[in-house]
Amino acid sequence: MSRSRLPVLLVLAVSLLVLASCQPLPVVVPVTTDPATSLYTIPFYDGANLVIDIAGPIVWSTCQRGHLPAKLPCKSETCKLANAYPVQGCRASGCGHDARKDRTSCTAYPYNPVTAACAAGSLVHTRFIANTTNGKNPVSQVSVRTLSACGTTKKLLASLPRGASGVAGLAGSGLALPAQVASSQKVAKKFLLCLPTGRANGDGVAIFGGSPLYLQYTGSLEYTESLQYTPLVARKDSPAHYVTVKYIAFENSRVPLPPRALATGGVVLSTTAPYTVLRPDVYRPFVAAFGKAVAAQWEYAQKPRQVKPVPPFGLCYDARTLSNTRLGYMVPRVTLALDSGKNWTMTGVNSMVNVKPGKACLAFVEMKAGDDGKAPAAVIIGVGGFQMENFVLQFDLEKKRFGFVKLPYYANCGHFNFTRSA
Repeated sequence: MSRSRLPVLLVLAVSLLVLASCQPLPVVVPVTTDPATSLYTIPFYDGANLVIDIAGPIVWSTCQRGHLPAKLPCKSETCKLANAYPVQGCRASGCGHDARKDRTSCTAYPYNPVTAACAAGSLVHTRFIANTTNGKNPVSQVSVRTLSACGTTKKLLASLPRGASGVAGLAGSGLALPAQVASSQKVAKKFLLCLPTGRANGDGVAIFGGSPLYLQYTGSLEYTESLQYTPLVARKDSPAHYVTVKYIAFENSRVPLPPRALATGGVVLSTTAPYTVLRPDVYRPFVAAFGKAVAAQWEYAQKPRQVKPVPPFGLCYDARTLSNTRLGYMVPRVTLALDSGKNWTMTGVNSMVNVKPGKACLAFVEMKAGDDGKAPAAVIIGVGGFQMENFVLQFDLEKKRFGFVKLPYYANCGHFNFTRSA
């Protein structure tokens, strides 16, 4: 190599290092489970905690002093984004009248995903106070500019965790938190969730902007390298995240479902439903098949004893007759066969829940009927928070795909190191 080329290569190497050091880092916050409601919250600003709703189209909170009104006209593109997905049961989106300015101003509609309560509110400028991350630790504090809806009625907070002041929508819409973080911080339009199993195991983690994920006590293992991906399915009438399920199985045996039962609707992912809900025509054969699979598993030994179900669950056992392992109760694994040939498999730790002392129930519930007495055909399965705990979940909104991987038994989502790196 000629000496004349060495300075050029040196300058190029230094330039690449500088460029790499200037790349914006993703944003990280802890995720806390509320044991009273089974909902998940993240800190947002000044001690305010917001409930995670991965189907929510906007960010909203109760009105606070210091909120700066956005003063957007109702015909603005931003106002259209705020009202892109009208909530069923809320009155039609409209515009409020600002008498001081003698003009119409944008009205948004905060929505409580647990009680379905909603109310008219104003759009305000807020700050999302978090930290940047390298995937291993927080690096430095960051203040992310966001636009949120401000609600004035206390009924919006009913059934939310104590101390929660609103909801952080993480859907695929333009004013959901992932899109706003991506726009403000110039990071990728994707987010990662690792939901904790409870307070005893520490806080889980949410990362916005695309990032590796390392957990304490698991060495150099980087979990996003192991993700399996399936396409995210978009719906015109909903900003929620949907996937396609081709069939349900226990171990290697498919659940016998009515013809085309899984073809008549979507599978939605939800952090505000504590447990996975199944439409009645899917739930009933699912429960019956699970009971048979448990009995067959113990064909040559004392079978687990079924007991009276504890609502809302339809199948429960005497926990003393179930063997317990590091992967939860030793019951048949539940597999959702997804599009692209990937399988989302749940062991007993995600399929069975302890309820009353000595009772363990299949942690799937029957979908409630709507006003017309029928379950909504638009949704076959709503995958609930319990089934997503201790999975690494990545929602890639740029490539329109959903990635997932189950953590090994010796790791949990509470093992992220929230000590700021030096």
